[in-house]
Amino acid sequence: MARASDDQREIFRGRLILAAVLMLTVILVGSGGYHILGDGRWSLEEVLYFTVITLSTVGFGETLPGMDHVPFARLWTILMIFFGSGTLLYFMSTLTAFIVEGDIRGAIRKNRMQKRIDHLSGHYIVCGIGSTGIHVVEELINTHHAFVVIDRDEERLLQLADRFGPQRFQYVAGDATDDEVLIQAGIDRAVGVIAALTDDKDNLYITITASQLQRERRAKGEFRIVAKAIEPTAGPKLIAAGATRVVSPAQIGGMRMVSEMIRPAVVEFLDLMLRDPEKNLRIEEVIIPDESSLIGAKLRDTSIRSRSQAMVIACKHGGSPPRYTYNPGPNFELEHGMILIVLAETAEMNKLREGIASGDIGRVA
Repeated sequence: MARASDDQREIFRGRLILAAVLMLTVILVGSGGYHILGDGRWSLEEVLYFTVITLSTVGFGETLPGMDHVPFARLWTILMIFFGSGTLLYFMSTLTAFIVEGDIRGAIRKNRMQKRIDHLSGHYIVCGIGSTGIHVVEELINTHHAFVVIDRDEERLLQLADRFGPQRFQYVAGDATDDEVLIQAGIDRAVGVIAALTDDKDNLYITITASQLQRERRAKGEFRIVAKAIEPTAGPKLIAAGATRVVSPAQIGGMRMVSEMIRPAVVEFLDLMLRDPEKNLRIEEVIIPDESSLIGAKLRDTSIRSRSQAMVIACKHGGSPPRYTYNPGPNFELEHGMILIVLAETAEMNKLREGIASGDIGRVA
């Protein structure tokens, strides 16, 4: 798709350049012809002016001084009108098509994109598609999560839409710190915002805005805000502004470097798990619904493993402060409000979520 779009733009550019060259050639040849026929009696300015008004068919009722006494001057003018007006028409039609078609296609593309965004629900909003945001988007695509990207650089957004496909990559070109842009991205139907801009002040402003727009849902834990922090002092401010979690790329980079040094096998395993194109393994979380038959059941008495091939590696208990049980055994009893931390392929993870939500995965009779 990207290739086809680039080819079309190149064809238009080629046609426009050809039309401009033809137009310039006709003007120069026409002006030169008058200058030669007049044998120097007309200045370059006069012949250029007369050539232009002749090609444009404006005329103004003007002629070059003494033109009626110059042999073949009128015949040359007739030839200029025949050939020049056609060239001018070709140039103007090509230029108009280049401008108008580009505007129309852009408007149609934006309208289709907005319609797809308007139908989204339970999606994520990614603010910024720079060095951090691009990795966020790639992971959301790999794990089949719906999202909308907001960025000022429309050309960059178009390139990524061509790369990932417009059906998978939804975007809004604009300022993510603007309330209206966040609303346009469907923040009222989203489940979270990721503030990944390159400036702490912008991420702080997005956090405040998103927090105010979704104050009630955020208080209930139904809406999350994850913000990027560049400076160490930005973290507490982002939390105070309403961020659910703050991520420092510098801190993560440091942890990754030391992990590569002291536990290389673990890092290699995690990298392969995330990048394996065949299995696409992920560690995910699944909430147990209030009405689920899993509540009160022991792990060995559930169909989690048999129906989804998902491995429960930890469980988060309900209440505050948060408390986890790691590597729960077969006799571990599932409780109300518990969140399962599981390791599974993306397809199996979706099967697990849908099965638990529908009741197909529950207590074994």
